[in-house]
Amino acid sequence: MLSLKSALAKPFAKRIYKRVQKWANNPFETQEKVFQDLIATATNTVFGKDHDFISINSYEDFVKRVPIRDYEDLKPYVERVVAGEENILWKGKPIYFAKTSGTTSGSKYIPITKESMPTHVEAARNAILLYIHETGNAKFVDGKMIFLQGSPIMKEQNGIQLGRLSGIVAHYVPKYLQKNRLPSWKTNCIEDWETKVDAIVEETLPENMTVISGIPSWVQMYFEKLQQKTGKKVGDIFKNFNLFIFGGVNYEPYRAKFENLIGRKVDSIELYPASEGFFAFQDKQNEKGMLLQLNSGIFYEFIKADEFFNDKPKRITIKEVKVGVNYVMIISTNAGLWGYNIGDTVQFTSTKPYRVIVSGRIKHFISAFGEHVIGKEVEQAMQEATQGSEVRVSEFTVAPQINPSEGLPYHEWFIEFENEPDNLSALAKKLDQSLQKQNSYYFDLIKGKVLQPLKITKVKKEGFQNYMKSVGKLGGQNKIPRLSNDRKIVDTFSHTN
Repeated sequence: MLSLKSALAKPFAKRIYKRVQKWANNPFETQEKVFQDLIATATNTVFGKDHDFISINSYEDFVKRVPIRDYEDLKPYVERVVAGEENILWKGKPIYFAKTSGTTSGSKYIPITKESMPTHVEAARNAILLYIHETGNAKFVDGKMIFLQGSPIMKEQNGIQLGRLSGIVAHYVPKYLQKNRLPSWKTNCIEDWETKVDAIVEETLPENMTVISGIPSWVQMYFEKLQQKTGKKVGDIFKNFNLFIFGGVNYEPYRAKFENLIGRKVDSIELYPASEGFFAFQDKQNEKGMLLQLNSGIFYEFIKADEFFNDKPKRITIKEVKVGVNYVMIISTNAGLWGYNIGDTVQFTSTKPYRVIVSGRIKHFISAFGEHVIGKEVEQAMQEATQGSEVRVSEFTVAPQINPSEGLPYHEWFIEFENEPDNLSALAKKLDQSLQKQNSYYFDLIKGKVLQPLKITKVKKEGFQNYMKSVGKLGGQNKIPRLSNDRKIVDTFSHTN
């Protein structure tokens, strides 16, 4: 996030790289220090007294005293913070609440404190600096950068600012970057997403765009509008655009479509930010996974996903995690979240250093028949099935069909195509084979004739966009769940076969 002009960016990048290596190469000491600091700072808070923090000397003590909670469980404490009380979950008051639209609990108010806010900004900055250090490419800092994000307009509640995370972060853009950054403040404040994207197109068209950042599905909408307006590929409109920064969803299902819209390959950096903390970023272009932020005021615990719903699932720290296992990630943070389940599942791709990929949501899976299919598996199936072909997919989601009008139950894939396959059943067969290969439970159910192979239902153009609009979730940080264990979402689609 630097406009220190390219010459100055490289030595700065080298310095930050060394700093990151220092904690990444000492993971246990780093996490132990974070853990001790968190407990010491919160001992005299209401939560700290309720959970006897003063007697916590080890991780084992912590596990005995602090149960796993999700937002609903933590809500009684959060409501006291929202009401303006001090020293409840963390010392003093938060400086912000990131308001998120929870699917089950209405709006969530996630606290951000003066201790936690800098970690959000630094992680985003460091992701770019490590890219500069690795590739030597710093030219882009001289061009314009766009960050597709929510409105930066804040409301105030009992002395605490309230807004969307991406809007809050907009207030922390360094002075030296302000001139390089788009969209303008005025455009960023437009609430209606489609109007906003139109305004962004007008604003960016004449500019030398070098970096574009945002959630892939919304950047895709921006790219399509650029193309509609000019009839050109994005890479021809912006000759120096060479870096795409994204987070929130897996980019792989979008990659082929993006390369077609851009007209060439561009480098990308994956981020893993959330209102609850900035957890990881891609630190190497050719390594799978993102570097887990062990030095950002977040203490991590993990529970095996397939044991998560047991009575007393085993909680472990990074010391015990294994590569390739699906874990629910639990966090305790310097924003006052304790033993908190953010709902994401992750898998480690490496433990030297600790790198993760987001494999899905603990609530977003299909196990209507005991198959426990997760987001990562359906995305990989789509990638394998369309690789090397002309088929391009705009968006897709998967749901179980438990009561078909005839035959055995099956998984139904709702796909909006940018470029349709000549043979839909051949694509369905490839998807099914990939899923069987990845998931032994699914394989057994197909083989044992409990399920029939998956079926594809085509979704009309802009069907997903219209669905998001109908539920008031168009734009910003909102994204379509890759799969669900019921048919609530897919039953709303008007689809054509």
